[in-house]
Amino acid sequence: MVTRVNVLEALKSVAEPTLKQPLAALGLVRDMVVRESGVSMTVVVHPDSVSQTEKLKRELASALGTLDIGDPHIRIRAMTEHEMAETLSKLNGAAAGGSPPQTPPPVKGHGAGLEATPLLRPDSNVQFIAVASGKGGVGKSTVTVNLAVALARAGKRVGLMDCDIYGFSVPDMMGIEEVPQQVGNKILPVERFGVKVISMGFFVEDNSPVVWRGPMLGKMLRNFFAEVDWGELDYVLLDLPPGTGDVALDVHQMIPQSKEIIVTTPHATAAFVAARAGAMAVKTNHEVLGVVENMSWFESEGSGKREYVFGRGGGAKLAETLHTELLAQFPLGAPDNHPAEPDFSPSVYKADTPVGQEYGRLAARIIERCGK
Repeated sequence: MVTRVNVLEALKSVAEPTLKQPLAALGLVRDMVVRESGVSMTVVVHPDSVSQTEKLKRELASALGTLDIGDPHIRIRAMTEHEMAETLSKLNGAAAGGSPPQTPPPVKGHGAGLEATPLLRPDSNVQFIAVASGKGGVGKSTVTVNLAVALARAGKRVGLMDCDIYGFSVPDMMGIEEVPQQVGNKILPVERFGVKVISMGFFVEDNSPVVWRGPMLGKMLRNFFAEVDWGELDYVLLDLPPGTGDVALDVHQMIPQSKEIIVTTPHATAAFVAARAGAMAVKTNHEVLGVVENMSWFESEGSGKREYVFGRGGGAKLAETLHTELLAQFPLGAPDNHPAEPDFSPSVYKADTPVGQEYGRLAARIIERCGK
């Protein structure tokens, strides 16, 4: 089977039109997904190269023609200002006697302090939003992933930390098959749907269980901040494990400025348990942005009738208890995504679907609440 390494090797001769350097060596090939049905990728180019998009696509497809992968799905977009600065820095390093970085191997974190972490500096202006729940199984990670993607679709620079060390699921939910790469002494997060992602799932082989005690959990969370090169971000979403355990406590201590969203189902017991997570946020002076009610109803495909299989009113009751607002309600269901699609992911709703549009409205509400 064709691998990511095979694809990058095939592309090594394709140069960025304006910069005249290999795209792969500059790290401008992003969001790559390699499946038996084909390969998809995003290629980031200099703004002056956008006019040559079709020509570049033909060059890329021709280079990939040596691989048995069928017709590739290639998206091309212009660099952001931050990406431009990073790329020019690499080129300046090469001009000074170095060479453009090659694709490095995946690495594991090795510990670092937080004192120099750009994200946590007071002047970073990053909005941290922790997504919490009282119990598992309420769709907290689904809400986190889709909100992150919706914020990115709204033009925001978004990072997502999968902080559920035992129950990591974000890479699978987003259809990520890449692993983070190392440049220098930093790890580059994987970018998917415009969201930069880091997860324990990237560093565990064969879906093995993580058997750690509390101090190790905090260390891994610190690694996510200190050892990952996030670049410039507007928002960082943290997908917390359910409940009020060690990781939640560490987040409250490390990021006192973080805001929170509480996820529940309409079931009375789920809302009752979720109130504990909300109470923890209040006690640690974290602003609760609001409540998201998931699995609010099931809509019959034939009749379109709504069935309230988990009852009604839990989200509104929780919002009342926490003196906040009910931000959104989402139905019970899953995206109608097909595995053969180039951008397949099991859990991300397309922007033009009813649920995808509702996540867009939630993102707009969060942007309004955060004032950013």
